[in-house]
Parts: sequence; C-alpha cells; structure tokens
Amino acid sequence: MTTIYVGNLPFNATEQDVRALFEAHGTVESVKLINDRETGRPRGFGFVEMPQGDAQGAIQAMNGRDMGGRPLRVNEAQERPQRPRTNGGPFRR
Repeated sequence: MTTIYVGNLPFNATEQDVRALFEAHGTVESVKLINDRETGRPRGFGFVEMPQGDAQGAIQAMNGRDMGGRPLRVNEAQERPQRPRTNGGPFRR
C-alpha cells in the first residue's frame, strides 16, 4: 500500500470528492483529510492510500490537476521525522 500526499486542496473539499478523483486512477483504500486541532477547520491537505501499482499512475495524473480553482500538489507521502521528546516545555516543573 502506498500513501499519497495531496496538498493545496480547496477548503470545501470532502473525502468523497477526493476519493472520486483518485478512483479514476485505481483502487482507493482510504482517504483522510486533515483538520486543525483547535478550530476543526480543514487545513487544505490530506492523504490517499492506494495499491502501489495504482498509486504511481495516480500521482503522475493528479499532480497539478485543478480542483476548485486550485492546482493540486500530489506526491508520495514521506515519513514524518520524529521530534525529540520534551518534558512538557519551559513551564512544567
């Protein structure tokens, strides 16, 4: 399974909208759009999981494609680097 990063999404895009776009290029296992933790509003990016063979074609076809007046940025998701653990910041005793 390959995880695809999809950026520059319109803020009114739904998981169903994104799924429909990517299903034209293969099987979509899951779609997850990211919301701001504090406000709950969309952050304009998300992730799509597809089988590896379908994912490469979808990335090529979808990168730069217009969605709601915005050119999508589509590439294979990179593992997020681990942040060093802290003891809760400077105000914790």
